[in-house]
Amino acid sequence: MITLTLRFAKGAALVVTLGLTAACGLPSSGPNKSDIFSGSVMEQGDAFVLTVDDRVNRIASITPALGFAAGFRNAGIVGSDTINAGDVLGLTIWENVDDGLLVPTGQNATVLEEVQVDGSGFIFVPYAGRIRAAGNSPETIRRIISEKLGEQTPEPQVQVRRLAGDGATVSIVGGVNAQGVYPIERPTRTLASMLAAAGGVGVSPEIAKVTVVRGNHSGSIWFEDLYDHPGHDIALRGGDRIFVEESTRYFTALGATGAQDRVQFESQAISAIEAIAQVGGLNTNLADPTGVFVFRNEPEAIARQLLGRDDIIGTQRIVYVLDLTRPNGVFMARDFAIRDQDTVYVTEAPFTQFNKTISAITGTLSAAAGVNNIVQ
Repeated sequence: MITLTLRFAKGAALVVTLGLTAACGLPSSGPNKSDIFSGSVMEQGDAFVLTVDDRVNRIASITPALGFAAGFRNAGIVGSDTINAGDVLGLTIWENVDDGLLVPTGQNATVLEEVQVDGSGFIFVPYAGRIRAAGNSPETIRRIISEKLGEQTPEPQVQVRRLAGDGATVSIVGGVNAQGVYPIERPTRTLASMLAAAGGVGVSPEIAKVTVVRGNHSGSIWFEDLYDHPGHDIALRGGDRIFVEESTRYFTALGATGAQDRVQFESQAISAIEAIAQVGGLNTNLADPTGVFVFRNEPEAIARQLLGRDDIIGTQRIVYVLDLTRPNGVFMARDFAIRDQDTVYVTEAPFTQFNKTISAITGTLSAAAGVNNIVQ
């Protein structure tokens, strides 16, 4: 009897020891809720943990917008007849007198061929002096020359034409249907019309980003915004470079979701609910709907508003908590905007760990029984 009792005690001790060992080393898809909350600044951690409500949503869901600076927006529209440095012009001048300034005796007009626009953008016309040509149309140059000569000869008539030169062009590359170099003509003097001339965008319009590089400056806009808000359209300039590319923004989904993956944005804005749906929703066998977390590095200005503190310096680690079981939890998740490089993490439900523990102990019992049989 004593022998049986000792054997039972040894077997029980072995089971408990193996069970505790199994429980401590159980596999998991990541930290649980307690682990995350223990990393809070309130618990001497280095991240701020915030429950998402209407106030947090108003501050945190601001998505950085794209748009052009004033220098792009205020640029006036130019046409294909705009003269550039290096262009070659032809001038014909008529005078209504027998002894004119430029017209030879016995003729009614004089022709000045191959008048080149110098690197500073000027041309020289006898008796009219240096005339600003670059940036002006032939009509404007004609008017300026006529005014200058009109001070010395009555009612001169002037004709200006471009003999050589490429005129104003832009280059379009990237996700368009017809890349190339295009002249700025009357129908294509703005960004939207030039993109149409290039066959439109060849990537998904929802995530197409258009960038214009002009000299040392650049500006970007979403393709959809360009057409939804005509005020965002800008006038083009010769030498502009237009790049069309698909957005590279992404978020990472981890934990008890249908799939754990790095996911590209499929539209300009994605809510937390849409992000979860894109990876197959919550795993019904594992997920804890009260423990949906979004990890993000927030800039100083937004962090100060979120925390209501003026002593915040620099970018802060923020952990947003979404509880889908609350009466308005789904609405909060629907209104919470996911941003570029966010991490969406869903914790496992407590019963999942419990089941794993039971399974580990059950497996341990079987192993212990085998060991006990061997001992016997």
